[in-house]
Amino acid sequence: MNDSSWGTPQTGYWQPSDQGPIRGPVQRAAPAGPAYDALDAQQTRPMPIVPDVSAHGGNQDDDRGAARLSGPLFRDESTSAPSHAATPQNPEPMHDAPQPAPAPQKKSAGRDLGAAIGVGLGLGAVIVASLFVVKAVFVGVIAVAVVVGLWELTKRLEERKGIRAPLVPLAIGGAAMVVAGYVRGAEGAWVAMALTALAVLVWRMTEPPEGYLKDVTAGVFAAFYVPFLATFVAMMLTADDGPYRVLTFLLLTVVSDTGAYAVGWRFGKHKLAPRISPGKTREGLLGAVTFAMAVGALCMQFLVDDGIWWQGLLLGLAVAASATLGDLGESMIKRDLGIKDMGTLLPGHGGIMDRLDSLLPTAPVVWLLLVLFVGST
Repeated sequence: MNDSSWGTPQTGYWQPSDQGPIRGPVQRAAPAGPAYDALDAQQTRPMPIVPDVSAHGGNQDDDRGAARLSGPLFRDESTSAPSHAATPQNPEPMHDAPQPAPAPQKKSAGRDLGAAIGVGLGLGAVIVASLFVVKAVFVGVIAVAVVVGLWELTKRLEERKGIRAPLVPLAIGGAAMVVAGYVRGAEGAWVAMALTALAVLVWRMTEPPEGYLKDVTAGVFAAFYVPFLATFVAMMLTADDGPYRVLTFLLLTVVSDTGAYAVGWRFGKHKLAPRISPGKTREGLLGAVTFAMAVGALCMQFLVDDGIWWQGLLLGLAVAASATLGDLGESMIKRDLGIKDMGTLLPGHGGIMDRLDSLLPTAPVVWLLLVLFVGST
């Protein structure tokens, strides 16, 4: 830098000359060279006092309210220095120490597998025993599952949304719907469904009218979603080989869920419906289809009367699709309610509704295809 950049020269410096002392402030000619420029600059203008820079940032105020610099002191300086540059407090440049590589995390299944397997085996034993001993006992098992599922669903609706779907007419009408489907077939199931919906409308009239529409709408939805769809399982049971049809239905649904879970957990990379159920993958769906089609061919060939293996392939494909859609449907409901599980009745599984999510929409699909393939009796 040159002297002119500092402005007017300081007064009080007297320069001798041939004519005698000059009585006033003058400027003397500066010898050439950068060393003199620095010395002369120090003699003609004092250096500004630079406040200490905060230890945690060059241009940031510290906790004590220190002054902040608004620009560089010299024209060839930058406003900030690299974080690794040497400083008076830190004479040696700091280098980033190499960080150890993170240890690979073991992939978790996301549930208590021991409890889930134990509960699943226990439920399977109860279902199989009631299915092949007395058909009426199995109808009772369906009715109990329906009532518990309705209780879980209506409880969560009231807790999370303030919707009070009347449980009493739903429970009574739901159990009656299952029995009517077993005794009178599809006609009995539809009549029981209509009467249950009417009972919901009338029962809710005994309370204040605020929220009537949303309460009865939720009640009719619950009546269709849980007991009406479950009625198709009871209708499957009425055939001569009814227990084997129901067993085929249960095996295909469980195998589809298991195949999707196992393949998706091990190989899943591409999300199937991330906004609804982030854990489901396309690879898992492929596993569900593969497992269900294989088991479907075996069941139709060896369990169902007059069944053919290729019919089992189609049946397994349809079950994989309906079971996946049913699972996604309940995931949508649970996301809307802001919950992970519908209940805590079954350790490792959640609630009854968390086990019925795939079974309920699959029941009418299996019933219809079996009627088309081998008849209703």
